[in-house]
Amino acid sequence: MKSILERVASWPTEDQEELTELAREIEARRSGVYRLSTNERSAIAAARHGPLASDDEVEAFWKRRGLP
Repeated sequence: MKSILERVASWPTEDQEELTELAREIEARRSGVYRLSTNERSAIAAARHGPLASDDEVEAFWKRRGLP
């Protein structure tokens, strides 16, 4: 394990981030606690402040697709 972790430092950033995400998922599974990444926190914040559809818009959307 130590050997591979030493080599990780020479990997491209994208690959390092992928490994980090995999390790976070394993840790969450083992501990039962999932910790959001910076990107996930940003996406949630953006979604909270973004426009939401009104009830009428949602109803119209489903009607256009043939659902009551």
